[in-house]
Amino acid sequence: MTADVTIEGGTRLTAHAMRAAILGEVHARPFTPLQTPRRILHFAFDTAGEAGRTDRAALTDFCVRRGLDPLKPGAKHHRVTLGGTTLRWEQHSEFTTYTWELPSQSAAPFHPAATSLAAPMASLPQPGPLLVALDLHVLAETEKEIALDRLFDRAGLAVAENSDGKALFATDFQADPAGFLRILLLDRGLGPERAGALVQRIVELETYRTLALLGLPEAQRLAPSISHIEAGLAQVTDEMRRADQLIDNHRLLDELTALAAELEAGAAASLFRFGASRAYNEIVQLRLSTIGERKVEEFPTWSSFLARRMAPAMRTCATTEERQADLSEKLARAANLLRTRVDVEMERQNRDLLKSMNERTRLQLRLQTTVEGLSVAAVSYYVVGLFGYLVKGLHDEGVPVDMSLTTALFVPVAVLAIWFVVRRIRRRHVAGDR
Repeated sequence: MTADVTIEGGTRLTAHAMRAAILGEVHARPFTPLQTPRRILHFAFDTAGEAGRTDRAALTDFCVRRGLDPLKPGAKHHRVTLGGTTLRWEQHSEFTTYTWELPSQSAAPFHPAATSLAAPMASLPQPGPLLVALDLHVLAETEKEIALDRLFDRAGLAVAENSDGKALFATDFQADPAGFLRILLLDRGLGPERAGALVQRIVELETYRTLALLGLPEAQRLAPSISHIEAGLAQVTDEMRRADQLIDNHRLLDELTALAAELEAGAAASLFRFGASRAYNEIVQLRLSTIGERKVEEFPTWSSFLARRMAPAMRTCATTEERQADLSEKLARAANLLRTRVDVEMERQNRDLLKSMNERTRLQLRLQTTVEGLSVAAVSYYVVGLFGYLVKGLHDEGVPVDMSLTTALFVPVAVLAIWFVVRRIRRRHVAGDR
């Protein structure tokens, strides 16, 4: 399909690179007309990651070996016919479905058994773990009434009509001995197009219902870990009230960090699963709303049945997400409080350290001043002594000098000179340190 637009005069308007994909997405999975009676066997497999590519290669080889229409590169759905059987293949982000449409010759519900009809599925390698195995039998309603409570388990039986009463569908949402979940659809004049649309919605409803419930085991798996983290947080915050030593605060901060790491690991691992379950549940509710159920006798509708069974599971997933988010905020607040306490304690210790360093500096300055004074006196003593030897030598040579007076007069000169020299040296050292 071309995405460019041609207008009068041959001018072409170049389309956006994604326009063709966007237009095609609306028609990606059209409803297929379905003739009644019909038997539908539907399988869904977990094909996340490499399994999806392997499954695509297997289907491509399957079509080539049987001379069927080839699977186009990048196609997410494919439909082929093998005799009177039709195979519809669809690949999604984390699962792949195989839907087999077979003719039905029997007026008896679910006869013959699905195990014999599913033989074509064995010609393809299993693409991944099985999620859904659905046996849907479409029959025309006759005057002979079908005893639904005998066909299905009465305790789990859910029955409803579509919005205009042209169809009745029933199931007990339980696997039969062969592992198939059975759904009976009675056609009261739907017509091929509406029958195909209703069947596809019912098949999607069951598929997405199963996928939505995959979040419940994940929530149950995380529950003990979350409870452990909550108890650990309560214990740490209780100890925070009594801890006043820096080493205790450091220990508590390490414990909080370990709890936060455990919580974030669980939240990261469950992020996709809970988000997917929420999206799948919304699709289930949308499909139920589109079908427009009407109550049949005293039986619960599918919506009411699933509301009692499925809604609690979805609430459990939502509650687990909320607990993770709330706990993450509480851990962050507690960690910030502890970091503040540690920072304040460190600042106090730094202040005390600087104070003691200043005190030592003052003591060193006093000692230095004392040493300088003593050094001036000592050096002056030696200089005056040398000067005395000089005067004595002059006196011995006959120079008329008074040894005692001359030496006495030299003492203050020597002291001042030496003090001046020491002071200059100290100033030069201080200037060099700067």
